[in-house]
Amino acid sequence: MTETKETTASEVRVRFAPSPTGYLHVGGARTALFNWLFARKRRGTMILRIEDTDAERNKPELVTGIIEGLKWLGVDWDEGPFYQSQRTEFYREMGRKVLASGHAFLCYCPPEKYVGGDHAEEGAESVKVRKITRCTCREGKPSTPGTKPAVRFKVPVGGTTKFYDAVFGEREFSNDEIEDFVLLRSGKESEEFGQAMYQMSVVADDIDMRITHVIRGADHISNTPKQVLLYRALGAEPPIFAHVPLILGPDKSRLSKRHGATDVNMYRREGFLPEAFRNFLALLGWSPGGDEEYLRTSDLLEKFSLEGVSRTNGVFDRAKLEWFNTQYLQKLPIEDLLPEVEARLKEDGLWKDEWAAGAGHEWFSRTVDLLRPRVRLLPDFSSWSRAFFSDEFAIDPAAKAKFWKDEKVPGLLAKLADALGALTEWNHDACDHASRKVAEEGGVKAGLLINATRVAIVGQAVAPPLFDTMVVLGQERVVRRLRDALKEWK
Repeated sequence: MTETKETTASEVRVRFAPSPTGYLHVGGARTALFNWLFARKRRGTMILRIEDTDAERNKPELVTGIIEGLKWLGVDWDEGPFYQSQRTEFYREMGRKVLASGHAFLCYCPPEKYVGGDHAEEGAESVKVRKITRCTCREGKPSTPGTKPAVRFKVPVGGTTKFYDAVFGEREFSNDEIEDFVLLRSGKESEEFGQAMYQMSVVADDIDMRITHVIRGADHISNTPKQVLLYRALGAEPPIFAHVPLILGPDKSRLSKRHGATDVNMYRREGFLPEAFRNFLALLGWSPGGDEEYLRTSDLLEKFSLEGVSRTNGVFDRAKLEWFNTQYLQKLPIEDLLPEVEARLKEDGLWKDEWAAGAGHEWFSRTVDLLRPRVRLLPDFSSWSRAFFSDEFAIDPAAKAKFWKDEKVPGLLAKLADALGALTEWNHDACDHASRKVAEEGGVKAGLLINATRVAIVGQAVAPPLFDTMVVLGQERVVRRLRDALKEWK
């Protein structure tokens, strides 16, 4: 079976199955995004499954973090979330089924051998070769009679296990290099069997949930031959596998905390736009063909295919992510950007309900549009741009020292306040003319007054063009702030 096999839209069922032993890693988010794009393009079904069988490492807050990260990223699901911790008996039943079919055996070996018991030796050409030691339990000869047994899969002796990967093509593994992996641990006290191991639970769930395509990281390729054997032992057709390349740090090692933030929620808190992050993630290991990089989500949905997934690992480039974010801040239709800015202002206590509709909304839209060419992250709207949304803002000491040092500045600002207050029309040209006239009459260059005025009304040395800023702030506010600035000299 290959990815190009014809499938109807209703047949496509994919899943994202994170383990809540950590928050939503960038690599996991990219896997979730690929599954989501594939399902949505095929009008299929996206399932969220939480693989939380590791009771010691799983924490409820980590599940919450994963779900919040997916929601921020815009990756929704149609079924779930399903929790493996609530399906223990189902996995035991599936394990008993494999045992009854003769494809598994009771293993009495101590738990420390459950990891496989294989080791590497040097081959004839100095290549690491896996040498598998099959335990005697396989032949009905318990190694430690009287102990509670686990259920271990009986890997065929000799031959190979093959499967088709939609990214890497035909794959083949020697059965003699696959250990007899454990399906169910030994039970405790009154239990017949204990917890299901990863291979058992994932295959049981994928069969039960009718998964047609397994899209996951390339680090899972080594698990796939075991799972293919298990599918067949359960009388099920394996799904189509697509192993996507890993995400590396700039030093080409696996992306980790030493490279910076790896939790998707950290980028949300920093103020990246979710659609920019989606665009950036999608291009880490996938290409639509051509040189186009700015791809709205509608473009990704139209163009995404497994054929476009690379076999080469992607490199996480923070500078590139920031470039994407600025592109989206500048290019998004203003009505698409406003909700993101509104959410940030609400979070920072700067939002006013009057900006939600009518004239207030028009002002809010015009202000955001004026600011966005200079914004890099959403918090910029409430940090250096704070003076546009609140009268409570601080004047940057460095800007004050640089642009208010001329002894003529107080007098010029006072005259400008009077001139602007007397205007009967408030627009760009009127503010421009009044300011230049005050500078000319004061015997200074217009730039001196313009810079001093900018610091007075927004508290910053760098801001959007002064006269556009004046128009947005409004006559009353500009005049009042100029007069308030004069108190700095008293």
